Amino acid sequence: MILRLFGAHIAAGAHPYPAAKIWAPWNLTMEVSSCLSDHVDCYSVAHITIGAHATVSQYSHLCSASHDYRVPTLPMVAAPIVIEADAWVAAAVFVGPGVRIGEGAIVGARSTVTKDVAPWMVVAGSPATVRGDRPRFKRGPNGAVSRA
Repeated sequence: MILRLFGAHIAAGAHPYPAAKIWAPWNLTMEVSSCLSDHVDCYSVAHITIGAHATVSQYSHLCSASHDYRVPTLPMVAAPIVIEADAWVAAAVFVGPGVRIGEGAIVGARSTVTKDVAPWMVVAGSPATVRGDRPRFKRGPNGAVSRA
């Protein structure tokens, strides 16, 4: 309720854990049954969207801003982060500005993601590289899962 008072868009069944840190709630959208686990640092200078049934695990850092090192004054640059439906960002992952993590993708623990992750891919490492693909599935209107 408090996040909504500060302008966050939190859908029914979404679960931002109490120890998650959200820098600018008005730049956060959590779709149905999504999750921001304890100790996630959501640095939402630009908009951050967590898709339906997506999970961001503990100690991850969603960082939607950085600085332009090519300019002596280091001006801030910001770009949105999108984590699509059914994706899983495992523990202690860093996701940088402008990254889109595709539907059903998995990012392995302690990874660094600075480029988009294709749907249904499994990536891990620093920098994150493709390790394989994830079996596809579909969700019915009631949220039930079936093989695609």
